[in-house]
Amino acid sequence: MSSETRLNKFIALHMGVSRREADGMIEKGRVRIDGEVAPIGARVTDHSEVLVDDKKVTKKSGFTTLLLNKPVGYVCSRKRQGDSPTIYELLPPEYQSLKTVGRLDKDSSGLLLLTDDGDFAHQMTHPSFHKIKVYEVTLDTPLQPLHRQMISDYGVSLDDGTSKFELERLEDGDDTKWKITMHEGRNRQIRRTFAALGYNVDLLNRIMFGAFHISTLKPGDITNIQ
Repeated sequence: MSSETRLNKFIALHMGVSRREADGMIEKGRVRIDGEVAPIGARVTDHSEVLVDDKKVTKKSGFTTLLLNKPVGYVCSRKRQGDSPTIYELLPPEYQSLKTVGRLDKDSSGLLLLTDDGDFAHQMTHPSFHKIKVYEVTLDTPLQPLHRQMISDYGVSLDDGTSKFELERLEDGDDTKWKITMHEGRNRQIRRTFAALGYNVDLLNRIMFGAFHISTLKPGDITNIQ
């Protein structure tokens, strides 16, 4: 007797999307089971043929999630931007289909997750899950006490809303090097926050994302965590 699986879970597993995205495909009538348009809540067996947009969903045994220590100079896209290489040039062929969980800009380095597990990606990036991110930052000039207080206590006004995060010195007596802890991660938020106060971020390295830490992983190296 074949075991049954909810259709949205099946699609999420084998297509690398979240269950919410899978439900969206089903609601729009894009999914068929054995030739019939699938309803929300449908279930499939090991012998079911599932098609999305008339293409058969290929089954796989499980998910893959990687932790990459992204070097400076690499972009988080599949195509080169000018002469800038992509992070996929650092990956073996079997990992080329993985998607990044969030991004780091070309000039930033550190912890980057890649996965084909859509639910995992959703849980790591959606604001409702409040995943902590920790960065090490070096500024071009010492951060003034007033500006430190503005960032941590009141926030800095940006075009897409107020930016606020925690600051801690990395070295006693050095006001150019800081550890930043935040619960969000809007596009280039750290750089834009300091730029609004007249500072340039010379180095930005992410060392922690949720429960994952960069640890001793060297730049350009990967480790399989799922």
